[in-house]
Amino acid sequence: MAYFIYRVSPLRTLVMIGETESYRDAKRRVRELRQQQAATDADTIRMVFAADESEAERLLSARRERTPSEDD
Repeated sequence: MAYFIYRVSPLRTLVMIGETESYRDAKRRVRELRQQQAATDADTIRMVFAADESEAERLLSARRERTPSEDD
């Protein structure tokens, strides 16, 4: 399994930027990419741990249900 790094547009379009085996390397790369983004860039940089690229895209595309917090 590996860490996949994606650029996600507001329309949920996924563009794979890279992958790495190490969490530290992936985290560092995501931070660098986020710092390089222009303030007007609406895309988000996401990291996901998955077995392969298709699983990573499935995980990023899936709508997650909102979990209630203690305040709800």
